[in-house]
Amino acid sequence: MVNLTIDGKKVQVPTGTTIMEAADSIGIHIPRLCYLKGINEISACKTCVVEIQGKEKVVTACSTPVAEDIVVYTNSPKVRSVRRMNVELLLSQHDCLCATCVRSGNCSLQTLANDLGIFELPYEREVVDIPWNMDFPLIRDSKKCIKCMRCVQICDKVQDLQIWDVINTSTRTTIGVTGNIDIAKSNCSLCGQCITHCPVSALRARNDVPKVFDILAQPEKVTVVQVAPAVRTAWGDFLGLKPEEFTEGKMVAALKAMGFDYVFDTSFSADMTIMEEASELLERLHEPDKHAWPMFTSCCPGWVSYVTKKYPQFVKNLSTTKSPQQIFGAITKSYFAQAKGLNPEEIFSISIMPCVSKKREAALPTMGRDGIQDVDLVLTTREFARMVRAEHLNIATLPEMEFDNPLGQSTGAGVIFGATGGVMEAALRTAYHALTGEEAPAEAFLPVRGNDQERKVQEITLQGQTVRTCTVSGLANAGRLLEDIQAGRVHYDFVEIMACPGGCVGGGGQPIHDGQELATKRGQELYRLDLARPLHQSHNNLDVQAVYTNYLTKPLSPLAEELLHTDHVKERNYLD
Repeated sequence: MVNLTIDGKKVQVPTGTTIMEAADSIGIHIPRLCYLKGINEISACKTCVVEIQGKEKVVTACSTPVAEDIVVYTNSPKVRSVRRMNVELLLSQHDCLCATCVRSGNCSLQTLANDLGIFELPYEREVVDIPWNMDFPLIRDSKKCIKCMRCVQICDKVQDLQIWDVINTSTRTTIGVTGNIDIAKSNCSLCGQCITHCPVSALRARNDVPKVFDILAQPEKVTVVQVAPAVRTAWGDFLGLKPEEFTEGKMVAALKAMGFDYVFDTSFSADMTIMEEASELLERLHEPDKHAWPMFTSCCPGWVSYVTKKYPQFVKNLSTTKSPQQIFGAITKSYFAQAKGLNPEEIFSISIMPCVSKKREAALPTMGRDGIQDVDLVLTTREFARMVRAEHLNIATLPEMEFDNPLGQSTGAGVIFGATGGVMEAALRTAYHALTGEEAPAEAFLPVRGNDQERKVQEITLQGQTVRTCTVSGLANAGRLLEDIQAGRVHYDFVEIMACPGGCVGGGGQPIHDGQELATKRGQELYRLDLARPLHQSHNNLDVQAVYTNYLTKPLSPLAEELLHTDHVKERNYLD
């Protein structure tokens, strides 16, 4: 252990601890822009400088280890002077148009500049402006980039995609797509982790909010909106609300107040996904020699894009079942349209997702029929929250409202889709019932849960047959798993993979809290909602049963195959 003093407070920490970590341990915050523990510790921004008594030069707290009996000052006149100069230099290569910036009010650079009282720059501003494909769901604004390298490190170390790299030289040095190619032609999975870990707005999702407001202003359009499970855990964060203040009921009321005709829960179609996917798994188990193993879930478009581009030999292993977003869109423009006496062309289907990759998924030609897309437009959780703010809605005064019918009921199994392991657990709950005729004990599949990104492996015995399952999140982890499967080091029957660490709750479209990883906390909220639901198995959803009884007949029926399943080989051609 090492003893030192920071801003007059004595602290004892293990050898090897950095000054920044030591300060954090006693509640002293040292400003930082580039630092991400274990991922980006390269001292690039130089805003975390501190003074050590007796030393002439300041040092970076993020990379300097503690030493016995040193005395550290985190905000001395010398520190403030150097920190101010470093931030001014960053601002000299930043466009500083905060009023028109999507991260205004939630920008680490803006906050730091304000804290340092920087209202004028002593340096001439020179901003790098590189053209970008503005139709792509992920937008990069080089004018905002502070060269912190976070996006590079997140993409390399956590997602193993290597999309970003340093480009250009001298004062024009910035970050761009590796190989200087069009982002649409890269291996980008659109997981959005680079967006949520960018301290400024150099990376953001394409803004589709104006399109939604335009549609809401057209009375001839019947607007149907679905909300993914993970959205309810986070949308109020953006607005500064406490968890108890942004309930499901308030979320529905907000959407109704905006003018949406029908508000539905994607958890309903998650239940339908399970009916199809669990049936698909059982069919494969019944005739194992006809199929590739293991069967992979296909709910996450970021994962599907990843495996399609980097491991195309495993595309045949993907479940053909569409994601809950696309299933809801398909049912909306078929069964729901028929029930309401509407033409599919009259319906404008919108989804609110914690995900950026969903924007691309909805646009795939394979995600629709007869020239009509299942889902017309996708908003992220952040875009939804911005709409709430734009409408000047006072959440506290809104009444609690329920989702609309006839697609309104959802079970706890559908809700937990947003957490890593949730799809696996939901599928196993239904598969267990299909094979045994009984409901599985509540604790039967707890081993598949977990947000630590480690593989969760469980063996389930169903009618004397052992089914070996595995769940994992984060694409670098997915890649290591695929390498092990390919080499024969591991063997599984059913595998769930989520592109974002922790699952959809940690998605690239969720509200951003710089320096905080909230997937675990948000996942716990989904499991709480599961316990609060009266039903916990997808096959017990009465509204889902009605769709099959009155329309689809049964899972994997010809009509179900047409509406609720897709061809990933064709998708690969579009993604390429």
